[in-house]
Amino acid sequence: MHKLRSLSVAKVAKVFSRLSTRLKNTAGRPSAPLGSRILTNPDDIFKHNMWDHVQWSEEDKENAQQKAQENSCVKIPLNEQGKFDTEAYQYWDKFYEMHQDKFFKDRKWLFLEFPELLPSDTKYQATTRCHHQAEILLPSESNMDSETRHHQHSGTTHYRRHAPDCQKARQGASLENNEDATQTSTFPGQHASFRILEVSKNIEAVKLSILFPRGTDAFLYCCDFSPRAIQVVKDHPDYDDSVCHAFVHDICEEMASFPFPPQSLDVILAVFVLSSIHPERMQGVVGRLSTYLKHGGIFLFRDYGRYDFSQLRFKKGRCLSENFYTRGDGTCVYFFTKEEVHDLFSSAGLEEIQNLEDRRLQVNRGKKVAMHRVWMQSKYRKSY
Repeated sequence: MHKLRSLSVAKVAKVFSRLSTRLKNTAGRPSAPLGSRILTNPDDIFKHNMWDHVQWSEEDKENAQQKAQENSCVKIPLNEQGKFDTEAYQYWDKFYEMHQDKFFKDRKWLFLEFPELLPSDTKYQATTRCHHQAEILLPSESNMDSETRHHQHSGTTHYRRHAPDCQKARQGASLENNEDATQTSTFPGQHASFRILEVSKNIEAVKLSILFPRGTDAFLYCCDFSPRAIQVVKDHPDYDDSVCHAFVHDICEEMASFPFPPQSLDVILAVFVLSSIHPERMQGVVGRLSTYLKHGGIFLFRDYGRYDFSQLRFKKGRCLSENFYTRGDGTCVYFFTKEEVHDLFSSAGLEEIQNLEDRRLQVNRGKKVAMHRVWMQSKYRKSY
């Protein structure tokens, strides 16, 4: 069972204090999005594990483009790509069977970069609350450090599912969980005034729910297409179905319904999820999810960016299509540009609030190795 650790009042207060200060100083937006640790002296590169807002030289850009061209010149034959679709369920199920909830990392950064996750009455009261509580229990930090191995455990589909038994299992669970929303006027979280859907990363939804102050009128939904993943969530000691509803759902299934009605969500959170979906299906997924946002609701997005280190280290023969690859375990990943992200969300009728390219330098101080990381971070709003 997942071990718990006690997080001191001082540590929790520090997190919320930083959030509150940034919000007050910038009318609700972080004063320094994506961090503020800038490398000004090359000799200091190994003093920290990560440097923010790294500027690429023309040589860096040319080298990255060349590596991407080289590792994508040999593509997996079309007649062999089907297995990454038909066997996707088995890949993710094996992953959850092996790792359970041990791969989830602490993500307090979510509240700093995405303060929209906190109800409006929580943003400025969180710090005060921390000083009045004895302690807050949080899941222990993961010992899994590889960036590319912990980000995409979503179990989202890549193309179309064809495995009959697995599909029936998911459809049955989906129908059971969605019965309230589709057949009656009631649904989980119907009395909450603030609702969040986190697409996969479901243990993190549990973390979000226990960080809300008592009495906050908020409710969280989390979905995954793997029944095993959902069971991991429900078995977590902090899972509370009065504030969090985990359910089986494949976001790529066009006819699958959610356990809540359209235009009922305040926030949708998709962190390293859309990149695991085939590029041809991404637009449909974003469009369907957006219909569940209230007018004024926010879609929060973070994912891999073009020429990230994890893209450049792929070997020849792992490319499915342009900027879309499959890993050794059968999971897939796409690498976005700012323009693609903008087109994806604006085509779904959403308005841009933020669309950033997060360029960082990740440092392995032990091996004296520096890696260019590129992530996309965006916020899009459904118009009023």
